[in-house]
Amino acid sequence: MGSEGGQGRQETAAPAIELRGISKAFGPVQANRDISLAVARGTIHGIIGENGAGKSTLMSILYGFYRADSGEIFINGRRAEIHDSQDAIAAGIGMVFQHFKLVENFTVLENIILGAENGPLLRDSLADARRSLLTLAEEYELGVDPDARIEDLSVGHRQRVEILKALYRQADILILDEPTGVLTPSEADHLFRILRGLKEQGKTIILITHKLREIMDVTDTVSVMRRGEMLATVRTAETSPEDLAERMVGRKVLLQVDKRPASPGETVLKVENLKVVDEDGVARLKGVSFDLRAGEILGIAGVAGNGQSELLEVLGGYRPATGRITLNGHDLPLDGRLANGRARRAAGIAHVPEDRQSEGLVMEFAAWENIAFGYHHDPAYQKNALFMDNAAIQADTEGKMQRFDVRPPDPRLQAKSFSGGNQQKIVLAREIERNPDLLLVGQPTRGVDIGAIEFIHQRLIELRDAGKAILLVSVELEEIMSLADRIAVMFDGRIMGERLPADTDERDLGLLMAGVSNGANDGGEAA
Repeated sequence: MGSEGGQGRQETAAPAIELRGISKAFGPVQANRDISLAVARGTIHGIIGENGAGKSTLMSILYGFYRADSGEIFINGRRAEIHDSQDAIAAGIGMVFQHFKLVENFTVLENIILGAENGPLLRDSLADARRSLLTLAEEYELGVDPDARIEDLSVGHRQRVEILKALYRQADILILDEPTGVLTPSEADHLFRILRGLKEQGKTIILITHKLREIMDVTDTVSVMRRGEMLATVRTAETSPEDLAERMVGRKVLLQVDKRPASPGETVLKVENLKVVDEDGVARLKGVSFDLRAGEILGIAGVAGNGQSELLEVLGGYRPATGRITLNGHDLPLDGRLANGRARRAAGIAHVPEDRQSEGLVMEFAAWENIAFGYHHDPAYQKNALFMDNAAIQADTEGKMQRFDVRPPDPRLQAKSFSGGNQQKIVLAREIERNPDLLLVGQPTRGVDIGAIEFIHQRLIELRDAGKAILLVSVELEEIMSLADRIAVMFDGRIMGERLPADTDERDLGLLMAGVSNGANDGGEAA
């Protein structure tokens, strides 16, 4: 292990955190069952498991969001009573949530002191906080402008603010829940450098994630949870991604995509000189051109915010543009009046949006209602000219849930009742089973556990092998490299270059993602 010498000394001292016999139930659902865990001081400890394994519930108990039904918590060898988050903060625990708890129209400084003011005079609190913030930012390489508004910051910088909030409250123990779920690869790498620096300063870090590469890269030890129970805790250096995946899922998991070479057919999609200017007059797409053939997957790589979202929105009929798009040789409208999602679906395009919760599902609605969205005009769903056939939709949904292994397979459950992976499967089932000529899919496995990732990848490959064209947008380079038959890299609204997976690597793609052209097939160096 990377810090083996120091680890031996630390293990003679009391653990930073010790949980003994923690159990928690929500009605009939046993979220945590008799869990015991010890985390050594000054280490990075990973906790992994599929969605619904009980990881976040366990950490919410440690941070005071939930009260355990039974069990004890010890901090640095002393029994702790943690009734709420204030008790956790007083015990030196800070938590950075997957969905940040920041006030967007406040400044960084205002967010840092919110709830931790040192007196009735806000001016004094701000002055003291500014000094502390600058010291902390320098010490831990968390550079953020104290006067910047949260709404103007990138996702990576917002996460730094959350870490600074915890450090400002003198946290010695940091819990990070799926911290890279919304980060680009470069932002994730920077976060890990920060975490290693915090560890060197003596902080104890708990990292909740389902990404095995991150576990192997940054942790000292890792605990595996499954179905509310703690299965094992092992030294990271003594395990492997394959071993951890099997422990998480309870069976062997295929970590590499198993696919045969593509056999592309006729051109399905042709995009020429596509341009988009947003409401503020900012150019988001600057002359994008490419083609996509039947029976292949074209992967669009790039740092988030470089035009990929706008490209999907134009192709899906949600945003007007100029240029030309042809599908199976027929022009598609690009203006706001005729270019709409219903017309695109009728033309043979299905769309799995990047954000399943805000764009793909209505979280308060049942699974069967979500399955019908966008396709409610289907004659199979109609009872007569006035009413939909709800029984037919529910029966159709049951079949889709079985074929896509949605758990639990209950069409009446609200979308918010499913885990992230099962929510994604509902969206995929709705779109893929429409037998589209072209599937647009954005971030197909964002926030999805490893068992669901394997399933989703297999279904995309099956669709490709059935002769369908797939446009895949993902910030996960590993996913792009595994699934795509061709890779186009976007930067600043342009296609910077195109690669075959066998002829490139992450360094080459990273240069293109940064706007650096370095090959004959590239679109030219960015200005």
